[in-house]
Amino acid sequence: MEKAEEELERRSKFLNSLILKKKSAEEKQQNEDLNVRVRASDMPFSLQNHAFKCARDNLDATMACGKLDSKRLALVLKKEFDSSYGPAWHCIVGTSFGSYVTHSIGGFLYFSIDKVYVLLFRTAVEPLNH
Repeated sequence: MEKAEEELERRSKFLNSLILKKKSAEEKQQNEDLNVRVRASDMPFSLQNHAFKCARDNLDATMACGKLDSKRLALVLKKEFDSSYGPAWHCIVGTSFGSYVTHSIGGFLYFSIDKVYVLLFRTAVEPLNH
């Protein structure tokens, strides 16, 4: 019986690795399609994809006018994430900026889309101690 359990465990690990490889390849292809490059992340893939799609849609709409509106893109992403995942999201968008931020666990994404850089992060929602 022990041999059978070991074989089942081995097969399970093998299948799991195949699934993870397929998901990784699909995510990579989707990022290439959207022209997105993740620079740093501490965020679940589903939220990352939400940010990428939101940014792509907004960039396409604003670039039709011929000019990047970084404030508008930052506002759209912040409002979208506030309404979808709760308050305390912050967003910085531009072609050149520096930052140093503290974020909640699972709430940080820094990526580029076309030649625009986006920093999206969530801060801890805690009362101030006086």
